[in-house]
Amino acid sequence: MAIKFGTSGWRAVMADGFTFPNVRKAAQAIAGYVKAHHPSKKAPPVVIIGHDTRFNSREFASAAAKVLCANGVKVLLTERDTPTPVISFQVVHKKADGAVNITASHNPPEYNGLKFSPSHGGPAEPEVTKEIERRAAKIKVEVEEPLPQGLKCRIEEFDPRPAYFTRIRDLVDLSAIKRARLKVVVDVMHGTGRGYLDRILTESGCKVILLNDNLDPLFGGHPPEPAKDNIGKMLREVKRHKADLGLGLDGDADRFGIVDENSRFYTPDEVISLLFRHLIETRPRLPKVARTHSTTRLVDRIAARYGIEVVETPIGFKYIGEVLMTGECIIGGEESGGLSIANHVPEKDGILACLLVAEMVAARGKKLSAILNEVYREFGRSYPGKLSVKLTDDQKARLLHMLKSRPPKEITGTKVIKLDTMDGYKFTLADSSWVLIRPSGTEPLIRFHFEAMTAAKEKKLIKYCEDLIHAIRTQVNEVHPPEED
Repeated sequence: MAIKFGTSGWRAVMADGFTFPNVRKAAQAIAGYVKAHHPSKKAPPVVIIGHDTRFNSREFASAAAKVLCANGVKVLLTERDTPTPVISFQVVHKKADGAVNITASHNPPEYNGLKFSPSHGGPAEPEVTKEIERRAAKIKVEVEEPLPQGLKCRIEEFDPRPAYFTRIRDLVDLSAIKRARLKVVVDVMHGTGRGYLDRILTESGCKVILLNDNLDPLFGGHPPEPAKDNIGKMLREVKRHKADLGLGLDGDADRFGIVDENSRFYTPDEVISLLFRHLIETRPRLPKVARTHSTTRLVDRIAARYGIEVVETPIGFKYIGEVLMTGECIIGGEESGGLSIANHVPEKDGILACLLVAEMVAARGKKLSAILNEVYREFGRSYPGKLSVKLTDDQKARLLHMLKSRPPKEITGTKVIKLDTMDGYKFTLADSSWVLIRPSGTEPLIRFHFEAMTAAKEKKLIKYCEDLIHAIRTQVNEVHPPEED
């Protein structure tokens, strides 16, 4: 199997594509990349290695560590499963040459994956992953597991928590949280976030009701993604305990899920928009905000009010990270549940996102629902949404061919005024609503993203997407777009 990096690392089904021989091959390619780009000839390159709570993740991380050490790379291995943002932070904190992270993030439990972060701590840029792919493709024989006496460098275990906690105390107003004495339900979804988000909140005076903090490689029977359909227990517990907030993390704690005091789930679009306004009003003003191609334009309306430039990027946090690294971006976010802020790592940090929501509620002395209503009254409401569907390779190819060769001129009876192919096919309509259709970079799915300005239009856009999916699935020959309403 060829090793291919998608939107966020290389992912595959365990015992199929994701195997120990392939992990060792990937590690060998990464060792070659790190050594080729290491600036010093006197000291060996240093790579952080961490992992999530999936089946065999610790063993995969150990296999990668041995290969790197056999190639003369010094390895710092986290002492336990570790959140992705914490691994990224440690790359910068320890001035390492990069990090290998064994994780499939929010994918279903049968998957595992490998992320590589260069020395800046963020996701690897396309030119970096392409070089690693080329190096892996040149390895024609199986990379054997090195014997201990064959290792040229040491594997040192370390605790990554203290330095990360210190950084969080600099970024978040924990004193405001402490004064508010919030009651918070925290769902770590059997993942790496346990002992991080719950500990910081507890130390900040919150009453924490902790859910799913036991290790379970099946993640309770559903993907470890804090989406509305996967957090039923958190919704119930917020209501039962009359909590101020529900805060959730995905399997590697780089994505967030937020619930208000009424057990209403907040879309990442809403959270990013609320935190954007909060940071504008509480942090030094910076000239830019970054959002991905599929993220709400509510961000744009807020930015316009404050004279801030919106940088729209392709989908993938590596592109957001590039903007954050300029030092001019106050916040960067994506509708799939990732964000980071100025003066932090250019990587998604779900722990930070949850703490900033708690800070916002505490500092403003208002319920989260009241803060959302304020923003909607001031900037107007949006109705973003997303559908994810599995299509066969043939169906996917026919859909993408149709969008390229005969793109619709109208959608739901509204004229298409712009077609953007930066990442997929994004159709902007005359009423400011839009539809984006693109293949997922992390799963075998087609994503349909959309945003409407009214609830009625939202229903029409959903029906348009559903009709298009039905047409693709049921017609063998050339597919025509569904009839407009």
